[in-house]
Amino acid sequence: MGIIGWIIIGALAGWLASIVTGNDRKMGGFSNIAVGIIGGFIGGFIMNLLGGAGVTGFNLWSLLVSFMGSLIFLWIFNKIRK
Repeated sequence: MGIIGWIIIGALAGWLASIVTGNDRKMGGFSNIAVGIIGGFIGGFIMNLLGGAGVTGFNLWSLLVSFMGSLIFLWIFNKIRK
């Protein structure tokens, strides 16, 4: 998956995770992309530990894995910030 795919998946996953965690008003587009890409790494790492496939390309599975990783990242970030 190319850099454009990472940016698109990251933006969608970060945006959805920021809505679920209540951070949407505080975050901009760049933050959503960064959170989504970091979430992709976290989600992929966790999925590999569980024996599944991580981010596999530009598909719905990769979006779901990135979204779950983004939720974990934002949850940890919010706990540290408080």
